[in-house]
Amino acid sequence: MENDIQKCLEVLRKGGVILYPTDTVWGIGCDAKNEKAVQRIFEIKKRTDSKSLIILVDHENQLNKYVREVPAIAWDLIELAEDPLTIIYDDAGSMAPNVFAEDGSVGIRICKDEFCKKLIYKFGKPIVSTSANISGERWPENFSQITDEIKNAVDYVVTWRQNEMKKSKPSKIIKLKVNGEFKIIRN
Repeated sequence: MENDIQKCLEVLRKGGVILYPTDTVWGIGCDAKNEKAVQRIFEIKKRTDSKSLIILVDHENQLNKYVREVPAIAWDLIELAEDPLTIIYDDAGSMAPNVFAEDGSVGIRICKDEFCKKLIYKFGKPIVSTSANISGERWPENFSQITDEIKNAVDYVVTWRQNEMKKSKPSKIIKLKVNGEFKIIRN
């Protein structure tokens, strides 16, 4: 795992794109503050850039760095969530402009996966995480389902957990307003 983390750090610091395991499905990732790297992810996924990308952070304290006003209920949702939970916040900043949706919102998940937590902590910045598939196609449930097209398009493919065959699924997603109003996007 440590070797993979070091290689990921090298790639991320140079503005590259990685293919890596997360607390949900395998993801395509980059520095969430690097606009060119984020654009490459949209190109790899053949996805319109009007949709936001999910951002991973390693700790609750990171939310206050990137979200101007975290709704009070967000802390309860994060604490009580049994499954990985991505929350879409309306008023975030300090990231590449193309990670945000057209309405200025962005989905952020506090990652609990050991690999991701270590990688994000050592990188010192949030990392983009979007499922390792072409837009519109089904997400891969494990590494063996990721197409060669995706594997060949990134700068580094993590070897950690490639042999796991358990079926993974994406996170639950909730869009949360500052006043506490919410909408379930993906359950």
